[in-house]
Amino acid sequence: MHSLHFTTESSSDGMLARDFALGEVPGVLWSPASGADRAPLVLMGHGGGTHKKHPSMTDRARLLVTECGFHVAVIDAPGHGDRPRTAHDEQEVAALREVQAAGEPEGPIVVRYNAHLAQLAVPEWQATLDALQELPEIGADGPVGYFGIGLGTAIGVPLVAAEPRITAAVFGLHWPDALVEMAKRITVPIEFGLQWDDERIPREASLALFDAFASTEKTLHANAGRHFDLPRFEFDSAARFFARHLGRTVASPA
Repeated sequence: MHSLHFTTESSSDGMLARDFALGEVPGVLWSPASGADRAPLVLMGHGGGTHKKHPSMTDRARLLVTECGFHVAVIDAPGHGDRPRTAHDEQEVAALREVQAAGEPEGPIVVRYNAHLAQLAVPEWQATLDALQELPEIGADGPVGYFGIGLGTAIGVPLVAAEPRITAAVFGLHWPDALVEMAKRITVPIEFGLQWDDERIPREASLALFDAFASTEKTLHANAGRHFDLPRFEFDSAARFFARHLGRTVASPA
């Protein structure tokens, strides 16, 4: 078993960022800069083709850290960020670009490739959670949430289904094909986002995935707009959701 070691550290705008490595898996842990107080942990999965420090990840982390006082961790998915692509990665990316250029449905390729990435990433996330919970500012008994959209949902659904330490999750923007059976095993509170006019994922497909979750508390957020038009206020809603279920209060705007 690999141990987690921090490689770099920086601080700005009330947020401490610590890059870490767990074996060959690189990640970043964002925490309140005010100190190492015990606080809930949110695991955050990035989108397809992005990475752990993509601006969208940094923005969401800042919201959860500075407004809620959480710790937030992101790792690079296989073949993303600082991790090299394999021949299989290159083949799948090329196939995706080909159907996109031809104007053909990309769902079958994305579903297949993301399911492959999830098989690799779920045990990496579990090992990362093991290591993070050894830190005194997180601890083994603290609440844990998961936040992932797109590829973050493809990895997050099987992770939450397999991981009893995660007690609340935010998902959205993914096809149901490879996820429905695992979603049926999830009973923790869920918030799920979809775009009503999504040109990539049929509306009925998104609704089918939402319907599959066995959670007695689950909320659907449907917004007008295309796939990449998910409103920024949905991330404020996610922060409030995690504050309710992980035990913190969202700071009121000045």
